[in-house]
Amino acid sequence: MIKIPIDKLEKDLLVSIVEEFVLRDGTDYGAVEIDFDNKVDEVLRKLRAEEYFISFDAVTESCTIKLNA
Repeated sequence: MIKIPIDKLEKDLLVSIVEEFVLRDGTDYGAVEIDFDNKVDEVLRKLRAEEYFISFDAVTESCTIKLNA
């Protein structure tokens, strides 16, 4: 897997990757439902804070977002 620096992505592409990730996340079963836009904003914030990173898998030709360990 290849780690993709978010500053190398155009804003529209970055947002599309995050939106697709949030949609894959599924239904919220917590005590408080968090709307889609807030989830996207939270993931973007964590990417900028380097808590998360974008990973590209050349075999499957897909991106995912992972926790930065």
